[in-house]
Amino acid sequence: MPTELKEQASKSTMHPTKIDLSEKSRAKVIELLNANLASAIDLHCQAKQAHWNVKGPQFIALHELFDTVATVVEGGIDVIAERAVILGGTAQGTVQTVGKRSALKPYPTDIAKGSDHVEALASALAVYGKSVRAAIDTATEAGDADTADLFTGISREIDKHLWFVEAHSQAKS
Repeated sequence: MPTELKEQASKSTMHPTKIDLSEKSRAKVIELLNANLASAIDLHCQAKQAHWNVKGPQFIALHELFDTVATVVEGGIDVIAERAVILGGTAQGTVQTVGKRSALKPYPTDIAKGSDHVEALASALAVYGKSVRAAIDTATEAGDADTADLFTGISREIDKHLWFVEAHSQAKS
């Protein structure tokens, strides 16, 4: 994490709560949630980029699929952000923060062909899915079963939609 973001995170005030997790555990999990929040917001934008710009013979199927992916990811964004606040933190979801913190590669803005969008979005979903699975373990180690469960649910949805997207590139015809 860039130094300025670490400083910003350390200066963030944790709000008091009666949740029975230590302040140290809550701080660790809030940081984890905000890191994944940035990637989720980026993934949502990438899915919308694909949705808006896809062209070719599979246009309508991909256009609708990419919009569905964006909707699913958006639901996870809200859950992640709210969990950070529930634990006494501040959800860090500004465009500036997302741009600095997302673990995803920038989405190519010079593509139109359906297969190119399928590859780009599948790659982004895979990176985010890996991050979410790692977050399950980190939240568990921090003693926060609820956040681990939150990430488990997100992981299932991301894997399912990665399957839907990848299916468009797996046929040999």
